[in-house]
Amino acid sequence: MEHFPKLLRQLPPFEGPFDAFKLEAKNCDVLFASYPKGTVIKAHSHDTENVGVITQGELFLVVDGKETRYGPGDWYHVPAHVMHSARFDVETSEIEFWFRER
Repeated sequence: MEHFPKLLRQLPPFEGPFDAFKLEAKNCDVLFASYPKGTVIKAHSHDTENVGVITQGELFLVVDGKETRYGPGDWYHVPAHVMHSARFDVETSEIEFWFRER
């Protein structure tokens, strides 16, 4: 996670199943996250609508049974309450926005 600027690395850590720094905003959390090579996130859903952009590496995201690969500069979207899973075959970082229902 050293590639994130020092000011971002000084944000509070995210308490979850991956390494991230968390910036809280009204109705949205912003995560600056890194995933080691080989990370697998099992199928799950959540109450937030998520969009993110890959900053390095690649994300393989399965939404509604369809797998899509995202690389640096690619944005993805996961609607709230939709089952999805992810894997990271190489070390990967992203900026992810978790929008809470209003």
